[in-house]
Amino acid sequence: MDGTLIDSEPLWWRAAEAVAASLGHTLTEADVPAVVGRSVADTAGHLHTVSGAAQTESEIGELLLTGFHEQVARGPRPMPGALELLDALAGAGVPLGLVSASPRSIVDLVLAGLGAHRFAVTVADGETPRTKPHPDPYLAAAKALGVDPRSCVAVEDSPTGTASAQAAGCAVLVVPSTVPVEPAEGRLVLERLTGADPELLRSLVAR
Repeated sequence: MDGTLIDSEPLWWRAAEAVAASLGHTLTEADVPAVVGRSVADTAGHLHTVSGAAQTESEIGELLLTGFHEQVARGPRPMPGALELLDALAGAGVPLGLVSASPRSIVDLVLAGLGAHRFAVTVADGETPRTKPHPDPYLAAAKALGVDPRSCVAVEDSPTGTASAQAAGCAVLVVPSTVPVEPAEGRLVLERLTGADPELLRSLVAR
């Protein structure tokens, strides 16, 4: 969702940046792996460690979630080609699942704008034993769809999400948002979703 369907990665970074500053820490490139594509809990734990703050990880997580919610509520833009791909997949009868490292409150807020009807299944942070980069969320989505993960294509934007999808056995179409993802076996990397269609996704499964 974040950085794939909607241009929200900058919003998440902005929220994390503000919380970090309030804790006396300035985000830099070194913080990227602990922020981009990560869950609220992951980033909260990281900020707690690097800042040495008196607040608990849970309290920092609440600050992050509140800040991100405020940012997303302003209406993030769909990523180029995202809605067109969703429409094309729906037209081709391909069932869709949304797998996000964002909590349910954020997922539902975004779906209210995108249209919850587009997805047969949605999986948010906290709804599986482990979140990305572990395979649990993608395995849960595939099970709920009633399909083998190896017949699925995940569309991702971050190294964390890509690792999760590949660990579950999915082929992956990667459109990097803020962090580069190198081409490798089992994944195709594109600059943007514009032009991606059901046939391209089918070709990734066929490989």
